[in-house]
Amino acid sequence: MKITEIIKKTAFDLLEAQPEGIRYSELINLISTQNPSFNKNTISGAIWNLDQQFPEKIYKADRGIFRLLKYNEEVEPEIDEKLKKKTPKGQLVCEGDFYKPFADWLVNEIEECTKAIPLGGNLFKDKWGTPDVIGIRESKRSDIIEFPTEIVSAEIKLDSNGLITAFGQACAYKIFSHKSYIVVPKESQVEDISRLDTLCRLFGIGLILFNNADKESPDFEIRARAIKHEPDMFFVNKNLKLLEERLFR
Repeated sequence: MKITEIIKKTAFDLLEAQPEGIRYSELINLISTQNPSFNKNTISGAIWNLDQQFPEKIYKADRGIFRLLKYNEEVEPEIDEKLKKKTPKGQLVCEGDFYKPFADWLVNEIEECTKAIPLGGNLFKDKWGTPDVIGIRESKRSDIIEFPTEIVSAEIKLDSNGLITAFGQACAYKIFSHKSYIVVPKESQVEDISRLDTLCRLFGIGLILFNNADKESPDFEIRARAIKHEPDMFFVNKNLKLLEERLFR
């Protein structure tokens, strides 16, 4: 075997033993420790882009951290198995019933996105969560001045008991989104909505109220608009790579 092949095999063996992943610099040191005769520059040249050489086996769990793809197979329940609720009309509704209506509302009503899709589940496969709805806003051919693509994410909560969790998730989405929204029931307690409104304005998160008793007419209402900010492009590309076909084609 060539030296570079031995280095890559050693890297795979080390990653196999570390399900949480190994940082790039640490991986170089570990390989060097096992094979002291190998030059560190040679090791670096062989592994710096392992995720690109073996995209079917390795990915970057975070900036500079390599991890085997097989250790990223956590699965959440399907959308229709999430929180369900009986409405006054006797309807049984679940969170997923409101994903597409809200995606359409973002595009057609407030024109915050040029395209938006329901998501949910655990597509991003990390503990920071996956948005229930994600969209993009791109320049139109008719626009005189073009602007960069913007990413918009949203977290929808069917039950008012999950407001704090929803706010935390919406905050986490800002790492890869230019705008983040939280969508909560109008029936939530007045003091809870008031406090959430204040927090959303402080953190630049959009707050939307909706009728969680009628999936046909959710009546989305803006309480606070999301403020645009610049996300971390590493996480933008990492997450949107999983949605390229659905969002950009």
